Amino acid sequence: MTNERGFFMKYVIVLGDGMADRPIQELGGKTPLAYATTPNLDRLAAGAQIGMVQTIPEGMKPGSDTANLAVLGYDPRQYYTGRSPLEALSIGVPMEKTDIALRCNLVTLTEEESYEEKRIIDHSSDEISTEDAHILIEAIKEVFTEEAWSFYTGTSYRHLTIWHEGRVVELTPPHDILEQQIGAYLPEEEALRRMMEKSFAVLNHHPLNEERARKGLHKANSIWFWGAGTKPALASFYEKTGKRGAMISAVDLLKGIAVGSGMRMIEVEGADGTLHTNYEGKAAAAVKTLLEQGDDFVYIHVEAPDEMGHQGSIERKIEAIEYLDARVIGPLVQALEEQHTDFRLLVLPDHPTPIAVRTHTSDPVPYLLYDSTRTEQHDWLYNEAAAEQTGQLLQEGYRLMDILLEN
Repeated sequence: MTNERGFFMKYVIVLGDGMADRPIQELGGKTPLAYATTPNLDRLAAGAQIGMVQTIPEGMKPGSDTANLAVLGYDPRQYYTGRSPLEALSIGVPMEKTDIALRCNLVTLTEEESYEEKRIIDHSSDEISTEDAHILIEAIKEVFTEEAWSFYTGTSYRHLTIWHEGRVVELTPPHDILEQQIGAYLPEEEALRRMMEKSFAVLNHHPLNEERARKGLHKANSIWFWGAGTKPALASFYEKTGKRGAMISAVDLLKGIAVGSGMRMIEVEGADGTLHTNYEGKAAAAVKTLLEQGDDFVYIHVEAPDEMGHQGSIERKIEAIEYLDARVIGPLVQALEEQHTDFRLLVLPDHPTPIAVRTHTSDPVPYLLYDSTRTEQHDWLYNEAAAEQTGQLLQEGYRLMDILLEN
């Protein structure tokens, strides 16, 4: 698409994972997004369209898998086959039609009780490094050598198991049951249940975990299966939109969506999905791919607000939102404006991860759509309450991509 000044329009989505929330008493009834200091988003909001969008289809579970598919223009009801198969694409794991992919988290359980009586303390094992996690996944692979199962290292606490000739089974995400006894949520499938229980014996006193404990870090002392699904088949992003797209994310799920849709995957050094990820590196990579490498569209995914929501940390969730504003939105917009590049920018969460519940919900999320070629001005800011007050609610989230691209 070209505009009246003859320049090619560029398109950007900045996705603050789990950024939306509910009013919090300690913040004077504001959400972290409303409470955070976000001068760049506020400046954009004054000249933007804002509203609410339903990214999770009715009846589907709230998660980054379904929600990010929707934000990228893929109707989850048509394209979703499970979370783990998308992560398998990212890792480069080939899947047969009879394979089932499962997320294999490294979690922290309490230690003294029987396995069924244990509680999940931390779904991310203190955001364990990929290097440490690889050592533990290798220990798991040595024990579970049956032909039916294959284990693969992913990123941080997020790993992959392929169940050959398996079946899709109902499994509970660990971040949904933090601090609860796990017995009622263990898989009904005996083989999965047995491997999870045995993994505690393998991992709890592993030398690496003993060293982590001495350092005051949570042990990664059990695997946890969830997110089962079958081989995915996404339509080409370019064929759907006519745009050459690129993905910037530290998370295997988003990388897998990029691989499956034929988008270019851009690796950023120091981008690790944590609160202290390389925000500036993501912004710089986006500018480079748009202005130097010829892509029309870039998707910048920032995981930190979601992780802080799961941790139940009000302070760190606010910090993550302020980092996104100052260290991604600010330099990105400044660079595009300095190069006199016309662009349309969409900012939104994929789903809420409210501090009060420490897991995902299906509530609509606020979006901000800014067009650098338009000059209208408003007096609103970017947050949940302001977006609701506009009365704009898009019920089918996957249609937001068409609005961004003006299709």
